[in-house]
Amino acid sequence: MKAYKTVQGFVIEYQNQYFLSRHQDWDLFINREDLFFELQREIQLLSPVPEYKSLIDNSLQAPIQSQEVWASGVTYLRSRDARMEESKKAGGDNFYDRVYDAERPELFFKSTPHRVVGSGQKVRIRRDSKWNVPEPELTLFINSKGQISGYTIGNDMSSRDIEGENPLYLPQAKSYDKSTAIGPCITILDEPILSETLIKIEILRYEIPYFSDSVAINRMKRKHTELVEFLFRETSFPHGCFLMTGTGIVPPDDFTLEVGDEIRISIEGIGTLVNTVETK
Repeated sequence: MKAYKTVQGFVIEYQNQYFLSRHQDWDLFINREDLFFELQREIQLLSPVPEYKSLIDNSLQAPIQSQEVWASGVTYLRSRDARMEESKKAGGDNFYDRVYDAERPELFFKSTPHRVVGSGQKVRIRRDSKWNVPEPELTLFINSKGQISGYTIGNDMSSRDIEGENPLYLPQAKSYDKSTAIGPCITILDEPILSETLIKIEILRYEIPYFSDSVAINRMKRKHTELVEFLFRETSFPHGCFLMTGTGIVPPDDFTLEVGDEIRISIEGIGTLVNTVETK
């Protein structure tokens, strides 16, 4: 089951049928306990209309309203190695090795809602950075009770040279306008997502494939429930929140995004998040 936020309303996709929800507040719509079963009950009172798919195609928005976006770091071995290498000159490389093996995960605040873009919209690279990459990540939607209610795709745009200069610069490397993309929908399941699910990325430059890679989410060192437990220990989220779960795909060190690049991130069972890099 998938939930889309559009300009005209909230579309529920279930078994190749499309329903327009009667809800008008996205926060209330998604922040319900046992969301899968709530949506099942809701669509029993609605009539499917094929034309609602056009709302998804033509007026899609990021599936967020009042939610914060948080992120997890160093959850894949490939991410640990890349961040150790980029921070070596600053003497911060052993930080990432230590957090990879530590009991406490790395969690950081990524974005307020107004800095988030959806599929089909443009992401930005910083004007004061020369080494920028996308980070394709399975992203959890967690309700205010701490339940993992759904899954979406996240692009954690990152300035590797800024973070590599000093690990304390991570907020500047990660959190700025249009540095966060999520979408195209929230996939709501009645059980956890399959561990062999693949995350794929393709970057097109001048409409020509320039970089591609994939990774299975079972390559993550930490469990999703573990990340959620640490995030919710001392922090409340009255409307729920999104949590990016880290990346296992890192382009080679000589790669940096350029204006006009198209980033396509796909996750089985969710869809494809498409963003173009905007002029600095």
